[in-house]
Amino acid sequence: MMVRHRLIFFLLIALFCSALACSESKNSENEKGNSKTLISAPAFNVDSIYSFIQKQVDFGPRVPNSEAHKAASEWFEEKFRSYGAKVYLQEFEEYTYSGVKVKLKNIVASFNPEKKKRLLLAAHWDTRPFADNDPENKRAPLDGANDGASGVGVLLEVARVIGSVQNPDVGIDIILFDGEDWGDAGEDFGRMKGDKDSWWCLGSQYWSKKTHIPNYTAYYGVLLDMVGAKDATFYFDGVSQENAGRILTQVWDIANELGHQKYFKQESVLQNGLIDDHVYVNKYARIPMIDIMDYRKAQNSFFPGHHTTQDNMEGISKATLQAVGETLLTVIFNE
Repeated sequence: MMVRHRLIFFLLIALFCSALACSESKNSENEKGNSKTLISAPAFNVDSIYSFIQKQVDFGPRVPNSEAHKAASEWFEEKFRSYGAKVYLQEFEEYTYSGVKVKLKNIVASFNPEKKKRLLLAAHWDTRPFADNDPENKRAPLDGANDGASGVGVLLEVARVIGSVQNPDVGIDIILFDGEDWGDAGEDFGRMKGDKDSWWCLGSQYWSKKTHIPNYTAYYGVLLDMVGAKDATFYFDGVSQENAGRILTQVWDIANELGHQKYFKQESVLQNGLIDDHVYVNKYARIPMIDIMDYRKAQNSFFPGHHTTQDNMEGISKATLQAVGETLLTVIFNE
């Protein structure tokens, strides 16, 4: 009898362990089934991004109506075409808040035009005409290395990768918006100004009402603004959350999975009052667009050199550019 009891005991133990192992196996399979493994994006060159930023700075301040502005626009067009993009130009005139009439140009580079599913990537390429936040010389010109050139640099590298390394399975439209940064720092954002919502973001207001192709649309959009400074932090903003919350979470999740949580903070700031190009893409073009923008929560302000003469190459960080570039390319190649 004792032997029989022992046999029954060991049989019960074996059955329990077998059931436990089966349960763990099923749980593991379920976890695998519910999680999506990221597809690795093709390698990009952070030194290339840095050189694209340096090239823009070398032109001088890209202020509308200036020779630097004209030369930079021609260089952008040439670079995009060299990567195989179909380039569209939107040239128009507009008045600034100070009454200056400026010639502006939105530059659109399209890849894989036959693809119906499209992603819209954007940055502004102009620089503010004066360093109004500078503690010493508020009328001085500024390089705009971070505020303008950094986002453009990342997008030029995306274009290079798509054009010469590997094509994604979706259509890509890159827009360089002009006339973003000649706004009135003290304006009442709720006050209408004829057909303009604001003195800021003139290029995106124009494009969003008159897209480069009639009835153009995209699955979603990503705006880059001030994405190259040292110790940058990118938070959720209210406009992105309200209009493209799912995309916002998706992009930040990918950034965190890639190990870039130091930069991409899954917290909310700027719930009201943020004026950036994605506002008008959401409002008028009806394309859900998010904004990756450097904001320092502790200081309740943008990056330290914002609208000052300190916005130069010394403030550009390859580590930040690496985080943003790798995240953006991974997002593109996982669609």
